[in-house]
Order: sequence, then C-alpha cells, then structure tokens
Amino acid sequence: MRSDLGQRILIGVPAVALALFFVIVGGAPFTVFLTCFGLISLHELYSMYPQAHPSRLAGFVILIGLLAAAALGDREQVLLVLAIGVPVTFLLVLLQPRGGAPAIAVTLLGVSWIGVALAHAVLLRDLPDGRDLIINVMVGTFVGDTGAYLGGRAFGHVRLAPSISPNKTVEGLMIGFVAAVAGVWLAGLYEDWLSGTDALILGAAIAAVAPIGDLFESYLKRDAGTKDTGTVFGAHGGALDRLDALFFTVVTAYYVANAIS
Repeated sequence: MRSDLGQRILIGVPAVALALFFVIVGGAPFTVFLTCFGLISLHELYSMYPQAHPSRLAGFVILIGLLAAAALGDREQVLLVLAIGVPVTFLLVLLQPRGGAPAIAVTLLGVSWIGVALAHAVLLRDLPDGRDLIINVMVGTFVGDTGAYLGGRAFGHVRLAPSISPNKTVEGLMIGFVAAVAGVWLAGLYEDWLSGTDALILGAAIAAVAPIGDLFESYLKRDAGTKDTGTVFGAHGGALDRLDALFFTVVTAYYVANAIS
C-alpha cells in the first residue's frame, strides 16, 4: 500500500502542478492544454475498441471544434458543433473500409463523453470566478478519490460494484464523499465570493458524480477487456484512468456554479 501510494504521489504531484499552471494562466494556453489531453484521451478510448473501427479523424476534428466553440463562443456554439458532429461522423465513417453503426457509436461516445466535458471545462474557466472554480473541482475530485482509495483500503468490506470494479467499496465511497465535500469547503474558506453554504452544495455535487465517472470508465474497460487505457501516467495508466471522474465533475460544477451565482 505504501509503495502504491508513493507512486501515486510521485506521478500525481507534477501532473497536478502542471494542470494548475494552465488553470491559472487560462485563455488560449488552457484551451490548448485541454485539447492535447482530450486528443490523448480519445486515442485511448478508440484503441480500446479497435473492432468497432471508430473514426479517429472525426473524433479529433469534432473535439477540437467543441473546445474552440467553448473558447470563442458559448454553450450554444458548443451545442451547434456537437449537432454538426453527427453527420460529420457519418460521412467520415463512410470513407473508411469498415465502419457501420459500431464505428459511429464509439466515435460519438468519445465526442460526447470527453469532448463535451472538456468544452465545459473551458466554459467553467471563463466564468467570473472560473479559475477558483476549476481549482475547487480539482480539489474535490482528487481529494475525494484519495479519500475513497485510503478509506477503502483501511475500512472497506462491502463491495460497491463487484462486476465493474471489484476493489471499490461502500465504505470507501462514503469516506471519499466526506473528503470531497470537506476539500471544497476548505478551499472555499479562501474565496470571498463563495459562501460556506454554496461551497457545501458545490462539494456535495462534485462528490456525488465523481464516483459515477470513475465507474463509467471502469465499465468501459471491463467491457473492452482492458486493465489500463494507456501509459501517459506510467504504472498508473493513461489519461482516461486519471481524468475519468473529472469528465463528470467539471460538467456538474459548471451548472451548479451558474445556479448558485
């Protein structure tokens, strides 16, 4: 356990520091940073389902379009790009030697799961207090994940979803939830614009959806017969393995932030 935790820290700390740098800078560098990780994540997803023959070209082009729309426009432009992406995917799949419904389905899965989430990260960063909101999302997501991991290892007995992810436990889920809420609330103490009540609401929303994002990716890996999605983070897997919960929490945080503002 100590060795595993040490590896998590060794890999995670530099990655978080790099992400924080781009969050603080914001603007075009932040969008480009997210685009790069989005393309890596799409590549990992499509590599999990080679038998479906997804259109990488369609997925990459639409993802870039979604993030550009978020950076240069608003939610309406993001929705427009997503809608246009359906016929674009169909036409590009037609140009492949093999395709069909599985190719379209897996291609659009990546676009809607990864592309839409990262577009919302750009939209969230562009809000008046977007920098702090992104940091709060990162704190809540990663503190909750660490709490669930440590809590599950120390106290876990009841399996949460054994057919999807055998190592996750109900006890770990509960400890992770409390840790995520506490993390966001503590971060909110240093932000004059965020009240304690709003911080608890935001933290609870992040804590509730983060495990779903984690289970969603685990479900896909189990279906594809894959242990890790890649090697971007060394022994701790690929981009999808580390960003799966964030793809859910960043979208949730965007709408919660708009509701409480």
